[in-house]
Amino acid sequence: MIQVRERYVATLKMTSFQMHDLMRGVCLSKAKQEKFFDIADQSNACQLSRIGRVRRVSVHKYFWIHYIKSPRLRSLLFFDKFLPVEEEDNVLPLAMVRYFDNHKEELFNPWVWFAAVLVCSVLVTKLRGIWKYMFNNFNFLRVLDYERGGYAGCKLPNDIGKLIHLRFLRLRGLEFDSLKLPSSLGNLRCLQTLDLRIINGLCSESVHVPNLLWRMQQLRHLYLPQQCSSKAKLKLGTLKNLQTLVNFNTKNCYVKDLINMTNLRELEIRGSFNIEDFNTEELDKNPPIIQSIYLHSLSIINDEGRIDPRHLAHLLLSCENISKLRLDVEIRRLPEYHYLSSNLAYIKLRRCKLEEDPMPTLEKLLYLRMLELHEEAFIVKEMFCCGQAFAKLESLSLKGLNNLEEWKVGEEAMASLQRLEIQKCRQLKKLPDGLRFIATLQELKIDSMPKTFKDKVEEGGEDFWKGRHVPSIIFHDCE
Repeated sequence: MIQVRERYVATLKMTSFQMHDLMRGVCLSKAKQEKFFDIADQSNACQLSRIGRVRRVSVHKYFWIHYIKSPRLRSLLFFDKFLPVEEEDNVLPLAMVRYFDNHKEELFNPWVWFAAVLVCSVLVTKLRGIWKYMFNNFNFLRVLDYERGGYAGCKLPNDIGKLIHLRFLRLRGLEFDSLKLPSSLGNLRCLQTLDLRIINGLCSESVHVPNLLWRMQQLRHLYLPQQCSSKAKLKLGTLKNLQTLVNFNTKNCYVKDLINMTNLRELEIRGSFNIEDFNTEELDKNPPIIQSIYLHSLSIINDEGRIDPRHLAHLLLSCENISKLRLDVEIRRLPEYHYLSSNLAYIKLRRCKLEEDPMPTLEKLLYLRMLELHEEAFIVKEMFCCGQAFAKLESLSLKGLNNLEEWKVGEEAMASLQRLEIQKCRQLKKLPDGLRFIATLQELKIDSMPKTFKDKVEEGGEDFWKGRHVPSIIFHDCE
């Protein structure tokens, strides 16, 4: 009845499923019959107003929320924007900025400003009414999910603290004029998933998060804003059930709190990462950063500058079971092999600016299945994959390696490779000779490369013989 559609190549975990149309229709019909859930849009909004026992509502197209008259509603999911497109286009101050960009002569016209303020007050009143209706009428709500985001008013109302039964709250992508989250969030003690990645449509302002997250001891998945501001560092040490932590950084959080998260499975560090009281003389005497044996994914993203390589090495040493590693930060030098987990199946390096070829280190990872080397992952001119290296590698992606001129592949290297992508490596002169030995290769994608490179790979070109055994060769946007 249900089939696996896709698996993640790095870990072989199932990522998507598919169901036959007839089976889907039967399931939807039965679910509606049993009042398990209903799907709301403009076509059946009036019908919903007569349903008093529906527990789960999925909104796929904007409609007036006041149509739902179910006081015992458990789940409310929005797959459309908070406001319809025709109303969002008139949102202030976004609409005001667009208008004055095109009509600079009206900048000092008082009547234009009066009309703008009038429209804004009507819109804000409407948005405030939507929030108020939800918070006052859906007191038993367990799930509140906004998938598409959109403009949602001046600020998140304080009344959200009334939804004390909430287990799941996703605010990702919602746009507010004020990015100060209400302190009443601390009342939501039953939350298991909390996504606070709200935004401001006009600027990249930091989100103020009240230092009350430590109260939510049932939290399993926490997504902090990308840019977070707080008068004091957030206390997260009590969140022992946490499994996913995204946008953690040491500017707003304590490194020592990570050691208490013994169930942590996925950690994403964004921004600064510095370890307090780090012993630089005797590295082995520093306490471990992470104690969770379940951690399988680690990402480090930093646009602000470099990370201390000693801090990075010590962090990686604490992550001995991870299978997925993403480094999007300038490090200049890849940590030695013994700092890396032997279980690594997926690695992505981006903007690391490595000053040495990373392949001699990476080829020692026997279970590596997927490798992505993207924008300035390294700045050397040559890359070499020696014979019999990367025996289990199935996918290799090379993107934006502006300095790479020559790539050599030894015989019997990458013996399991199925997919190879080369994109925007404009200095690369030719395909490696060793490519002809990779009999398993099913797809070769050449994207945004010079026309001279494309001509070499095409039939009749001097490199055609290297890839003639590949069933699918795709060219895209080659000059």
